[in-house]
Amino acid sequence: MQTFCGTNCCSECNRRSECGGCEKVKGHPFGGNCIAVECIEQDGENGFLMFKERLISEINALCIKGLVIDDLNLLNGFFVNLEYSLENGQTVKLLNDDNVYLGNQIEVEGKERCYGVVADKKHILVCEYGCNGSDPEIILYKKR
Repeated sequence: MQTFCGTNCCSECNRRSECGGCEKVKGHPFGGNCIAVECIEQDGENGFLMFKERLISEINALCIKGLVIDDLNLLNGFFVNLEYSLENGQTVKLLNDDNVYLGNQIEVEGKERCYGVVADKKHILVCEYGCNGSDPEIILYKKR
C-alpha cells in the first residue's frame, strides 16, 4: 500500500479497513491528522526526517532519568491515548484517538514499567506505565 511518508504503517494498522489507508483518506486517517503527512506536505520528505531528528534531540534534552531515544515511530492515537487519573479524582486523555503521532516506548531500568513518549508539532507527552499501559502516570506534558 502506498503511503505519503513511505512507511508501511497502513499495512500494519489493525484498523485499516475502517480508515481505508493513507491515499484513500489523503493523509487524514479516521478524520484526524498524521504528523508525517503534515510535515511532508509542508517541507517534503527531508523536512519530515529533519523534524524527527529535532524532536529526538528535544526529547533527549529533557534530561528525564533513563529516557534516551534514538528513533521515533508513527503511532496511532487510539493505541497510545491512555487515560490518566488526576489528583482531583477525574480522568483525562491528552491525545486525539484519530491522529497519528511520533513516539516510542523505552523500558525504565530497574522497574517493570516503561516510558511512553508521544509528540506532534504542538506537544510532547512523556508518561510512565506498567504492562499493557496499566496505571499510567504523566511525567511531562508540554507545549512545544
